[in-house]
Amino acid sequence: MINFVCVFSGEQLSLLLRHPDQPENSKVLKVALIGAPNAGKSTLTNQLLGRKVFAVSKKVHTTRSRALGVLTEEDTQIILLDTPGLTTVSKVKRHQLEKTLLVDPWNTVKEADLMVVLVDVGDRWMCSRLDFEVLKCLALHPHIPAILVLNKVDQVKAKDRLLDITAELTCGMVNGQRMRIKPVIKPPWAEKRPDRDPGPPPAEDSEGPEDSGWPHFKDIFMLSAVDSEDVETLKTYFMAGAKPGPWRYHSEVLTDQGPEEVCTNIIREKLLEYLPQEVPYSITQSIELWQDGEDGELVISVKLNAKKDTHMGMVIGPAGQMVARIAREAGDDLSRVFLREVKLKLSVKLRK
Repeated sequence: MINFVCVFSGEQLSLLLRHPDQPENSKVLKVALIGAPNAGKSTLTNQLLGRKVFAVSKKVHTTRSRALGVLTEEDTQIILLDTPGLTTVSKVKRHQLEKTLLVDPWNTVKEADLMVVLVDVGDRWMCSRLDFEVLKCLALHPHIPAILVLNKVDQVKAKDRLLDITAELTCGMVNGQRMRIKPVIKPPWAEKRPDRDPGPPPAEDSEGPEDSGWPHFKDIFMLSAVDSEDVETLKTYFMAGAKPGPWRYHSEVLTDQGPEEVCTNIIREKLLEYLPQEVPYSITQSIELWQDGEDGELVISVKLNAKKDTHMGMVIGPAGQMVARIAREAGDDLSRVFLREVKLKLSVKLRK
């Protein structure tokens, strides 16, 4: 069965309201993915679903509100709750971000059967301790099982460093047992790596600072969210952990997002990818046209509203090349989401 997102809001709503076609012995698992901004939550969700449904970029706060993905195989339904990166009130005010960035992650965790904490181990400044907001979330919901996923392991050249990171983030404890990590004894002629952090001593002798890790993770996974084989292992874990219970959605449902929401998120992804600093965060969108074309394609027209003349110039680019590139790439992505050709037209106006 091919899951898809309907191209019209009414059809998508009807699909979401359809009675679940669950088998007799149905199983379900609701998984909340949490982590600091840009940890790779949306990339992982897309890989688990087998399709790019959620916007992804290298900049923080690409995901602006909670989004839901549905993975249904045989008798099991995994509901993936992709949340915005946990953030603070000051950051939301400073960057003029939506208040959903403060509320959605916390509300999402309450309904989860399992929390997945993603950490970007490719970021040497962020991987040595859990984000404070993540720790707070774990502490407020100690009854919900949690697993740790070290993401972007392909970016870590010294693989033994992953053991150090694991010890730091778990306080040396996994599933109620102390980790035993044997130190690697190197010969005196071994080449030193001056760019590598020395890291803490082996976890078997010390739990480390209490506020830097969480000692109650059930399991640890090390993967790269862009590697389908890595993610398949995590998917199998979810399937095995599903409990008997009724499905929440029909098996054809892929996401609870409406088609317009998918469209604006994909366009925002491209804006974040190609525009500098605060510019993409200040651009608002309004959909002007959404209809079937003469040749069966979906025709979408979106107006991008810029805050300043300089911002408008950056979005348009020399000879209109930038806005044309964004429209082309976003249109290609939407064609893969909706499983039909999409002709996307973008115009840029100065917001008064």
